[in-house]
Amino acid sequence: MRIGILSDTHNHLQRTERAVELLRGAGAEALFHCGDLASPEIVNSCAVLPFYFTFGNHDSDMVRILEQSAEEQGAHCLHWGGEVTLAEKQIALVHGHITRDLKPLLEAQPDYLLTGHSHQQHDFHEGTTRRINPGALFRAKVFTVAMLDLKTDDLQWLEVPK
Repeated sequence: MRIGILSDTHNHLQRTERAVELLRGAGAEALFHCGDLASPEIVNSCAVLPFYFTFGNHDSDMVRILEQSAEEQGAHCLHWGGEVTLAEKQIALVHGHITRDLKPLLEAQPDYLLTGHSHQQHDFHEGTTRRINPGALFRAKVFTVAMLDLKTDDLQWLEVPK
């Protein structure tokens, strides 16, 4: 199974739509958003595939609206962080701006911990957990998303045109 990972869209709808199409074209079967959606329209544009998201610091004033949009679109809102199992892999998702949200997820030692917030892509291991940040679609030199193959563990970065 291949998952598309995006973060920090900050209500840039057209760029998010381009990113989603890029990920779908690359074979994404589900999408994960690491927070800072900043509008329900972002939920709507990502819910064209099974969609999982967490809140970021720029979502705190619209939690109820994002929850409602998730319910309407059949998306999975993991609130301030959570875990899902896909293709027999544990995937934790959190924005990463608050340690108390991140720490318990990391301590659970999921296969993957997907985060955002820094607007910089990274890929490293912390113990047995692979930590991935896809970069950002706002306030970044290069706008990026990531594609992760859960079967092969292959990760690739995709540049989203401005």
